Amino acid sequence: MENRYQGVAADHNGGMTNLAQIIKDAWVFGLLPENQDGAGWTAGQMQVLYDRVSMEWEKYGFLPSRLPLELREKHARIHREAVERARANGWNPELGDDD
Repeated sequence: MENRYQGVAADHNGGMTNLAQIIKDAWVFGLLPENQDGAGWTAGQMQVLYDRVSMEWEKYGFLPSRLPLELREKHARIHREAVERARANGWNPELGDDD
C-alpha cells in the first residue's frame, strides 16, 4: 500500500513540515480550500500541488513581501495560526544539536 500524507492537522511538529508548508501555501493562493489539509493524499498528488504552488510563488519571486496586500495578509494569518497551533502542541522552533 502506498504511503499517504496524514494531513496538516495530524502532521508531526504541529504541521511545521515541508509537506504541510505546501498545503498552507496552497491555501494562500486559493488552490485548496482551507478545510482541505491533504489528509490521505499520495506522493503524486502532493507533487502536483507542489508544482502548482511553485508556479504561483514564482510570480512573486518566492517572497511573501512581494505578494499583493490581500495575499500577504492571508499568508501572514495562515502562518501565524499554524505557528500558534504548533507551539500549543509542543513544537519548538529552536534547532537542536542534531539538526
